[in-house]
Amino acid sequence: MKTNKSYTKRLKITKNGVLKGRKPGQNHFNAKESRSKQLDKKRTTTVVLTPKARARFLPGK
Repeated sequence: MKTNKSYTKRLKITKNGVLKGRKPGQNHFNAKESRSKQLDKKRTTTVVLTPKARARFLPGK
């Protein structure tokens, strides 16, 4: 199975093996949102993947 490289590039693996990534839906249409929501979307979140998805998106890890 091929790896989904575009999604893989958006993730970062921390020293302890935790996956970090940006929240979806924050690139445009943010003018109506409050400033606190805009800033909240900038923060990274922990991504939880099933073992099958982890093998697909992060081969060899």
